[in-house]
Amino acid sequence: MKEKIELIRKEALEEIKNASDLKILNDLRVKYLGKKGELTQVLRGMGGLSPEERPIVGGLVNKAKDEIEGSIENKENELAKGELNKKLESEKIDITLPSTKVKRGSKHPVNRIIEELEDLFVSMGYDVVDGPELETDEYCFERLNLPKGHPARDMQDSFYITGDYLLRTQTSAVQARTMMANEEKSPIRVICPGKTYRRDDDATHSHQFGQIEGLVIDKNISLADLKGTLEVFVKKMLGEKSELRFRPSYFPFTEPSYEVDVSCFKCGGKGCNLCKQTGWIEILGSGMVHPNVLKINGYDPEKYSGFAFGTGLDRLAMFKYGITDIRLLYTNDVRFLKQFDRKDN
Repeated sequence: MKEKIELIRKEALEEIKNASDLKILNDLRVKYLGKKGELTQVLRGMGGLSPEERPIVGGLVNKAKDEIEGSIENKENELAKGELNKKLESEKIDITLPSTKVKRGSKHPVNRIIEELEDLFVSMGYDVVDGPELETDEYCFERLNLPKGHPARDMQDSFYITGDYLLRTQTSAVQARTMMANEEKSPIRVICPGKTYRRDDDATHSHQFGQIEGLVIDKNISLADLKGTLEVFVKKMLGEKSELRFRPSYFPFTEPSYEVDVSCFKCGGKGCNLCKQTGWIEILGSGMVHPNVLKINGYDPEKYSGFAFGTGLDRLAMFKYGITDIRLLYTNDVRFLKQFDRKDN
């Protein structure tokens, strides 16, 4: 029995030494140490030995087993290292070769405008809120003081899905939802950026466009608060030298209402082709929240007042970055978009 164990040990060590790959090595592990391996068979045959011989033979088997396992482990490390070196040699990279430039994306100019506006107004204490693009007639029109029969409700202006649902025509619907969701009827200070939709057969207009609207409701809010807010907004977005001009206008959800012009940032107000020689460019609509809108949405117009304003994101992006054709914002032309591929500060 001792001679058999020694013979198995020597044969195993020799075969392990000559193993050329990990598969052969694994086969040898099974051959000598597996459940049906040669050393295992020796252990199973110990039943015919005398009690005095069993511990001696068992010790020899365990010693041979430990030596074979150690030899397999060392050989395994040697083969694995060899395969790794071979792989590294075959896959090495010639760092002297010219590199291939990886094309990377950039933020769309409209997204940049949204982020800049959100940062600005959040720093002024505003919340950024959102709402559904598929809106109800109630929130899109009725709660904004747009009675039945108003031209803005005309089927030619809106994308109606059913008699009660349509694609929102302005983000003002989010303002109405915000007022209704505020059950405590506490002060509100929010901006609402998002997509809006209107039917238009004019080839120069898009059926989808971006808007951002602001709403402030509190006690003792006045036109002076609106003017101060818009001055900060315009100077931050279009330059510190920008000046504002308010012109009376009409919106169903504000009273009084104003169109706001900004001094032309191209000619400095002297007159050019951009401002059509007037020195001014229309940029947004605004006004004091109509008492009917406050009342419809649960606020007491005797205690609360507020202001609202809204502007087009596409138009603002064109002014901010000097884009002359609005179609460039939708064509995804890489030559155009790569101009905005820069690191943000």
